[in-house]
Amino acid sequence: MTSRKTWIAYFAIDVVLVLIFALSGRGSHQHSLTILGVIQTAAPFLLALAALTLLSRPWTNHSRIWPTGILVWLGTVALGLSLRVLFGATAAVPFIIVATIVLGVFLVGRRVATNLIARRRVRTPTS
Repeated sequence: MTSRKTWIAYFAIDVVLVLIFALSGRGSHQHSLTILGVIQTAAPFLLALAALTLLSRPWTNHSRIWPTGILVWLGTVALGLSLRVLFGATAAVPFIIVATIVLGVFLVGRRVATNLIARRRVRTPTS
């Protein structure tokens, strides 16, 4: 079991990664990089991330890659894209592909990095 502060900190990192995804997407398409614009782009994915994170019971397994990380990633993409369309935006096939890849690298990659750091800490002898 992990502390509340720990899983909330990891969730905050995931939120920042989703915001970076939205920011980079808006920047690469020459959309305005206003705070409101980035939040509009990120909102469906942030809502999906929050829902999937809570469903994954982060207080017990915030950094597991399988099945937690994979489900949070794929669920965030699927629900985020669905919400995006419901909010009136588009979801063209190239966007779906890019969103799936980038969010996979970010959300699963964060868990891989977290696990590697945790393993290194366990192996490092304490002084």
